[in-house]
Formats: sequence, structure tokens, C-alpha cells
Amino acid sequence: MRLKTNPLLRAARRKRGRAIASLIALAAAAGVLAPAPAHAVPACGDTGSAPPVKVAHVPDWVESIAVDQRGRMFATAYFTGRVYRIDAPGRAAVPITGNVGANGGIVVRDDGRLLVGTGNDPLHSVTGGVLPTSELLLVDPESGKVSTYAKGLGGIDGVALAADGTVYTTTLGGGNIGRVTPDGQVDPAWSHLQLPNGIAVSPDGRQIYVIQTTVAPGLYRIPADDPSHPRRWISTPLSDVLSLPDGLTLDSAGRPLIATHVAGQIWRVEDGALCAVESGLNLSTQITYGHGDGGFSKGRLYRAGVDGTIYEVPAGAEVPDDRSR
Repeated sequence: MRLKTNPLLRAARRKRGRAIASLIALAAAAGVLAPAPAHAVPACGDTGSAPPVKVAHVPDWVESIAVDQRGRMFATAYFTGRVYRIDAPGRAAVPITGNVGANGGIVVRDDGRLLVGTGNDPLHSVTGGVLPTSELLLVDPESGKVSTYAKGLGGIDGVALAADGTVYTTTLGGGNIGRVTPDGQVDPAWSHLQLPNGIAVSPDGRQIYVIQTTVAPGLYRIPADDPSHPRRWISTPLSDVLSLPDGLTLDSAGRPLIATHVAGQIWRVEDGALCAVESGLNLSTQITYGHGDGGFSKGRLYRAGVDGTIYEVPAGAEVPDDRSR
């Protein structure tokens, strides 16, 4: 049964819709005004030539994706607030929850359950620095059961999970980086960065990588033991100042990969600089690598976007491309 929403929530959704329309308009304008992205960030030298392949579709703006150890993909839907499961490339996306406000980042825990961000909208994002009321949800991928894992965070955009179980979150409008310790302690303003978006944890757990999405787009490193001093690591070229970098993931070598809205590229950090793994995928929101031997399998790179389409990106694969599977 679908619960009725209150007038304040409906108003917030209308505001979110207007903000998204503005973002798309900005992206369209930037795509016209900015130089061709291929000239801004050069192609990586070791990428393959096979083009992206559509492997799934979610009927909504896909905000974030993650893959579990069984090779199943999970996606958060921005407008409907649902969590979807896709069992394998070519299979239909199936909602495993109703509208639980799941419009932020998503990660898979070691026990297979999902952590999902809520409040990724202008209202919660802007007010989150003063009134952090958003929740991090715990979702059972088998039953769809939803419970609250942590309360008191700013509007949650990105979510990252460290090996020790610590969770980090970003609040785009409010600028806060939140942290939830394995014993449940919540710090909604553990660190601060202007317009933080995608987030990931270095393999050794000592650095938190965060995307600054606009104004001065770039990639920051925040020392886990010194959160008050974020350090700019990589800056985008001046010609890509309107590229709107978004989601962030790491490959098996620990190199960050970045999805972009306007540049239409997937960037990778190599030797302290950016190169493009793939181009032509406009309005991308998140990328992730697969896991396991089947489904969305280990070593294959996948992209999600505003259009709800999931692509496999062979150029970013860490395994030989095999179009016969």
C-alpha cells in the first residue's frame, strides 16, 4: 500500500524537480559552450576500443549503483526513492523496496546487506548543515526489509564504506562530510568541503577521496586522522570547469575513476593527472566495478546515468573483453 505524503514532502519534491531541471539546463548549456571534452582530458593509453554496451535500464534517474559478491546490481532511483535489483545484464530491474527515500548513494556491506542514503534533495542538502535529519538505511536485498542504520546526517549524496565498517557520506549543498563509526557514533560534520559529491576510501583506509563537483571541480584527499584539512589532489583542466564530475569509484589498483555529467567522459587518475577511459556518455552519475563470476562480474566496469540506462564500459574493464558471453 502506498502511503500518502504530507504537503511539506510534496513541496520538497517539487523543489527537487526544479533543481534537477536547472542542472540539466546547465549541463546542456555547458555541453554547447565548453570545448570538446576529448581535447580537455586526453584518452588513457591502455583502454580498449569496444564501445559501451547497454545492459540494463531502470525507469528513473539512477543516482547510484553497487554490485554484490553474487554479481547482482543494486540501484537507487532519485525520483521514486526505491532500491532496484538487477540480477544480470539483460535482466529487468526489479524494485525491492517501495518509496523509502532511497535517492542517494548505495554500498554493499560484507554481510551482503545494503547501506543507502536518503535526503539527497535541495531541502535536506541545504539545511543539513544546521538540521541534519537524513537517515542511512539498512536494506536486506532478499526480503526488501528496511531499517534505520544511522540518523542525524545531512542530505546524503555519496556513500563510501571503509574495510573496518566506517561509513562516510557527502552532503552536496551543505558541504559536510559525515561519518558513522562501526559502533554507531554519528558525526554529521566530520569534515567539510565545498559542494562534495562522489566519495571513496583508499584501499589502506588512510585517505577519503571526495569529488568537488563544481565552482572549482577537482578531487580531494581527506586524511582519516586529520579531517579538518582536506587537500586538493587533482584539479580539472580549465576547459572542463563545467564538466560536473559526480560519482567516484576505485579500480583494483586503487586508482580513482570519476563519472561526469557534462564532459561525457569517465576519467581515471594516473600519475597525478586525469585521462579519459571513455567518452560520449553524457549525464553519467556513477560508475562501479562488478564482483563474482556471474551477472555483473568481477573486473567489468558499469556506468549509470540520469536516463536510467546502465552501460557496460569495456574500455575500463580489468578483464579481457568477451562479447560472446
